[in-house]
Amino acid sequence: MPRTFAALKLASTAASAVLLASCSLRLPTQKIPTAKVAVSDTTTASHDKEPDVLVWMVADNWHTGLVFPYNWLIESGFIPPPNFGNPKLVTMSWGNTDAYSPEGIGSTWNLLRVILTPTPAVMELIPTNWNVTEVMPHQRIWRKLTSRDKGPALADFLNKCSVTDENGRPIVVRPSSWGKGVQLQSAHRYFIPRVCNVWTAQALECLGCELNPMLGLTADSLVRQAENPPNDLELIWSGKR
Repeated sequence: MPRTFAALKLASTAASAVLLASCSLRLPTQKIPTAKVAVSDTTTASHDKEPDVLVWMVADNWHTGLVFPYNWLIESGFIPPPNFGNPKLVTMSWGNTDAYSPEGIGSTWNLLRVILTPTPAVMELIPTNWNVTEVMPHQRIWRKLTSRDKGPALADFLNKCSVTDENGRPIVVRPSSWGKGVQLQSAHRYFIPRVCNVWTAQALECLGCELNPMLGLTADSLVRQAENPPNDLELIWSGKR
């Protein structure tokens, strides 16, 4: 009987998550207080630079992320964590806090808790000065040329994904799961259907891509949308050597 009750409770929770998908799928983009961070004097006006920038999407069998030129994000208004440096590129992704921890999610029951109930999340930032294919040779990698003027919309979305301190800086939770980056405390909760690939889809939408996040819950389903017209992300690395 206890097992039956537990199964029914899990089924009910899952059903509720699906029913709420239409209103809870996307990460909220509500207005947040203006940050108190000073704008760098070294920021160059966007009209003095190339009109387009190259961005990358990376994926394994389950998870997706994005790689951006770091200076482009900064000039567009992205607020970095303290002491992040000035790398050439930054790899970014979002997901459940436990999944990004050294210990991982662990037990089956914790996995069920993670996917069926709202749980804490982090946004991971990893700086790099190497080519994307050299940093992540085992990932599938796509690239897309996007208009530079899409930067402010992307920066605004990314800024609203993290919790900030009294000075307007994002709060660092711990070091990144790999590389020499950080994980930021997310302002939003993780649960199905609001998963890592939905975050990636929303970021791509900021760049002008036409996607349906509800149809991109898995890595492969998001990839199919990203590759199709009018998005046309180009596969440049298959993840195999």
